[in-house]
Amino acid sequence: MKNLLITLSLFLTLSLSAQYSIISAVALNDGAEDQYLKLEEFFGPAHDLAVERGFQTFQAVFKVTSETDAENGPHYVIVTGFNSKDQLDDYTSGNVNYAELATEAYKGKMSSRAVARMMNTVGSESKERRNYTLQGVDQTIWAGGDLQPGDTMSLTPTQALSDDFENYETMFWMPYIEKAILNGQHRYWGLSKVIDKTENAYDGISHFFWNISVEGSNWFNEVDQDFKFQKLQEGLNAASQHADPITLELVSIHN
Repeated sequence: MKNLLITLSLFLTLSLSAQYSIISAVALNDGAEDQYLKLEEFFGPAHDLAVERGFQTFQAVFKVTSETDAENGPHYVIVTGFNSKDQLDDYTSGNVNYAELATEAYKGKMSSRAVARMMNTVGSESKERRNYTLQGVDQTIWAGGDLQPGDTMSLTPTQALSDDFENYETMFWMPYIEKAILNGQHRYWGLSKVIDKTENAYDGISHFFWNISVEGSNWFNEVDQDFKFQKLQEGLNAASQHADPITLELVSIHN
């Protein structure tokens, strides 16, 4: 049964995650949230078509529900996933024309002029967008079924302080989380590294952690924190510096 659960979880992980991704942190203009959500709803069919054509693996929009004191902190986070570097490069080079995709997706439902009007509003709802291009380092199995609107997860910006950081996380820490997942006490953990970013992106971020927890779980308190664990934990803590986690609530996903 445990092997069957692992197989199913791996299938779900591969269907909702990717080797590469772009995080876009969106800071909205005052009073522009409704406008932004209408724009994302408009783009939904175009994203479905982009996934169908193999231009991207998935696209998800999350609302930021935690508070931040960062300048122009994000109100929403968009995550676009890609299964290969070639797929990512094709996307970032501008070869994917969303105006054409939207026109095709709305053929017979909306005039090309109306589509063009919507496209021309892009950017007017936000005062800043900061993009980070990520490559996956490692991830656990996935549990709890596909993400649904309303589901929450946390995104933790991190600065690596040691060359051993990724090894500490994947070889020491990740097995504890996978055990918690198999015991139904966690859903997912992933680590990605920043390989590119826009000029306005925050400095001091080399990696991002992804976590989907189980409400009420206290699995960490059940870990046998013997001498070996404590020494490894000390090394882990010295290898990185974490910012406060950003709590996200899923608004929509196309995959």
